[in-house]
Amino acid sequence: MRFPCISEVRAYWEALRDGRAVPYRSEVDPRGIERALEYAFVLERIAPQVARFRLAGMHLNDLMGMEVRGMPLTAFFTPKARREIAGLLDAVFTGPRTAELTLAAESGLGKPTMAAKLLILPLRSDLGDVSRALGCLAAEGPIGRTPRRFDLVESLVSPIAESLPSRRVPPVPAPTGFAEPAAPFAGAAPQPVRSRGHLRLVVSDE
Repeated sequence: MRFPCISEVRAYWEALRDGRAVPYRSEVDPRGIERALEYAFVLERIAPQVARFRLAGMHLNDLMGMEVRGMPLTAFFTPKARREIAGLLDAVFTGPRTAELTLAAESGLGKPTMAAKLLILPLRSDLGDVSRALGCLAAEGPIGRTPRRFDLVESLVSPIAESLPSRRVPPVPAPTGFAEPAAPFAGAAPQPVRSRGHLRLVVSDE
């Protein structure tokens, strides 16, 4: 596969949600996508159609030639592509939906041709609203002169199918509120033995 990190992040997110519509941001463990960390990122929705980077791997910094944390996702796109990207972002958060985009880098002097893939997967914040996203951006080829910006070639926005979680529910202990403790069996109680009294002979001379 040309972009294995995309598949790795998607598989991790699918396992994390475990049948639910959207997992929580607090459930994301970087160790689960260790091989894709260089390309991964976390977005925060700050306004309709606007999301900024809260975390981003080194590959994204290399593409921009600077630290991208705090920047909007649309900074990676050409002006003509930004409106469509903003609409796709809105669909991810409000659907919620997943988005997988095929991109092509803007070429020019010192900027060789590059193909790229972008994956955006919704997450819930600690408050329960869908305002975070886990994503992955991978480009192949020499980066050249930065910053590198991309045009949108193709987009696939998909609804999320929910199912019953596969997590095992711990067994519920038997209710004890109305049960009395059973007394241990100690056998039949011994019966008292009555001893017979002795007859006493009384002799009278009268």
